[in-house]
Amino acid sequence: MVLVDTSVWIEVFRKRARLRLEDHLHLDDVVTCLPVIQEVLQGFRDEGAYRKAHSAMFAFPLLESPLGRPLFEDAVRLYRAARRVGWTIRSSVDCLIAACAIRHDVEVVHRDRDFPSLARVSSLRQRAL
Repeated sequence: MVLVDTSVWIEVFRKRARLRLEDHLHLDDVVTCLPVIQEVLQGFRDEGAYRKAHSAMFAFPLLESPLGRPLFEDAVRLYRAARRVGWTIRSSVDCLIAACAIRHDVEVVHRDRDFPSLARVSSLRQRAL
């Protein structure tokens, strides 16, 4: 199972896609979580593209739905652990996504500089595309 981060979906959903996800992963292995769906869907301006992306994103299996307090506490611990060693994580949502991936023992694929830092202070499995 692989949790695909927003940074990858942005490249997939561009009008002129810069990335074909199926060139890197088996789509049957892809899972998502609500913070990723929120970040992806809130970026659409075109209503038709939004509807297509909405259907596509909710077609993947969801991790942690609904999200509970323990997951948010895990995200806070990740952020604080990175900060203690001098790394500032730019996105609190990335901490939430990482906590969800750790909890479900799935790899995060991304195009984001926060995940390698989070992996250094946790058991997060991550891979940049």
